[in-house]
Amino acid sequence: MSEYSGRLIPGAPSKSPIARFRLVVLLVAPLLAILFQVYVARFLEVLAFLDLPLLVTVYFALMRRSQIQGMFLGSAIGLVQDSLSHQPLGMFGIVKTLVGYFSASMSNRFDVENTAIRFILGFFFYFFHQFLYWVLVRALLGQPGDFHPQRELLLALLNAVVAVPLFRLLDRLRERS
Repeated sequence: MSEYSGRLIPGAPSKSPIARFRLVVLLVAPLLAILFQVYVARFLEVLAFLDLPLLVTVYFALMRRSQIQGMFLGSAIGLVQDSLSHQPLGMFGIVKTLVGYFSASMSNRFDVENTAIRFILGFFFYFFHQFLYWVLVRALLGQPGDFHPQRELLLALLNAVVAVPLFRLLDRLRERS
């Protein structure tokens, strides 16, 4: 009984191994997510609510289980997304860096292979991302931000629903050991 376990879910497996991906997957998957966000959402307004770059950041940070790698991946995805959007450069970079760090931190506490956990984390990190972006717009840019909690909670739910099959699809791209 004196042994301390950092796991938050009793009875969960101790720790799944760190997922390995080919470099091509680590480059192409985020790039496709960013291009989807920038171009497809312009033509199909129905899909504008999806934040695939965020979901890809969360997935790779969860699977790699390294806060440093999660931060670098989040900052890279965020800065590329900033450069292709009309947002001030660095805003998505800052927010996605923090999301990558906290996602990787969560992966050390939870069994991230569990579908329910993936759904909850997708929901949480979408809402966290939107709230943090709103705070940064107000604090760093001094602009009134647009944040409606009810709408953001609904969009977080929709993104979490999309996150589960997206994560399953990305699971298939892992290297087998």
